[in-house]
Amino acid sequence: MTDTIRRYFDAFNAGDIEGMLACLSDDVAHHVNEGQVRRGKDAFRAFCEHMNRCYREELTDMVIFDAQGGTRAAAEYIVNGTYLETDDGLPEARGQTYRLPAGSFFSLEDGQITRVVTYYNLADWIAQVRG
Repeated sequence: MTDTIRRYFDAFNAGDIEGMLACLSDDVAHHVNEGQVRRGKDAFRAFCEHMNRCYREELTDMVIFDAQGGTRAAAEYIVNGTYLETDDGLPEARGQTYRLPAGSFFSLEDGQITRVVTYYNLADWIAQVRG
């Protein structure tokens, strides 16, 4: 199942929302850091479109783990980003760059991702963009 996770992250780095969606089940549960659970591909697409408008990010130093016969996976990586447009409730965007360790956890079924959970340190990100 690491192939599915790798395709998901390759699509992320390419800014390919449709490629990411192709890795997801129709009823995917997307647990956003500091946010609510979004359910389904339409909610995931809307989240990605918002993120692409406000941030440009590339994930590097990727390490992917899988377990439980391919039904669970995790990844840790570094988010290298640029803050492009002010996001609601966050500091003003002025093209600041940031570098942030992060991780994601996945559930998989029949080769598709059914759950995505992403974690990073929001306080660290805010400190970096505030300078």
